[in-house]
Amino acid sequence: MMLELKHVTKVFNRGTVNEKVALKDVSINVTDGDFITMIGGNGAGKSTMLNCVAGVFLPDEGQISIDGVDVSRLSEHKRAKYLGRVFQDPMMGTAADMTIEENLALASRRGQRRTLKWGVSAIERKGYKEQLARLELGLEDRMSSKVGLLSGGQRQALTLLMATLQKPKMLLLDEHSAALDPKTAKKVLSLSEEIVRENHLTTLMVTHNMRDALRYGNRLLMLYEGRPIVDVAGDEKKSLNVDDLLDLFEKASGQEIASDRMLLG
Repeated sequence: MMLELKHVTKVFNRGTVNEKVALKDVSINVTDGDFITMIGGNGAGKSTMLNCVAGVFLPDEGQISIDGVDVSRLSEHKRAKYLGRVFQDPMMGTAADMTIEENLALASRRGQRRTLKWGVSAIERKGYKEQLARLELGLEDRMSSKVGLLSGGQRQALTLLMATLQKPKMLLLDEHSAALDPKTAKKVLSLSEEIVRENHLTTLMVTHNMRDALRYGNRLLMLYEGRPIVDVAGDEKKSLNVDDLLDLFEKASGQEIASDRMLLG
């Protein structure tokens, strides 16, 4: 298994009036190459699960393994070598006061020993240009521009490229298109799908959008009150539409979906 969660529970503010069970005895197996979309209402546990996998939060109970290695107690820093991550906020994941080229160099050298030598070789620069050209945003001609001057969509596309330069064992996409306008969001999602497929990246993608959850990936998890209640994959997932997904949710939870954001097309 590329990722395994065994009986993972995460509780915030335990023992207080604000106690919140964010994840409740969650057990899932993610196989190598799975592209899983995760959907659910606010507070369902989607981002908490991603944060537990990334090491931002440590589970209160249970075990998390990545590629057979138990990472349950590893810090976010020590877990970073396994993971690439793109956040909802386009301002995260890049250094605004550094150039595009410098950001890519940092990403490509992540995990390597730091030395006094700094500089980008001609071979590296050629590789970065080729990668940027794939984005079709003209960034290959702006390598010396400060990242802070880029639009949200350009920054998110760059962050996606940086997160996947070293072909991580797992890619975590946390509503990474939610802050973008619809046209740019579609572009970033298409790029994500292309990069995931070409590099055979095992991926977890959190989204609020049911149509996107159905369109992308080979497997879909729907979370409710801190646990997965719908898990569909392959041909079964391909055959579903939004109404089918609503029915599955209502049968599994006994509730109607309360979040309009999940119905956005």
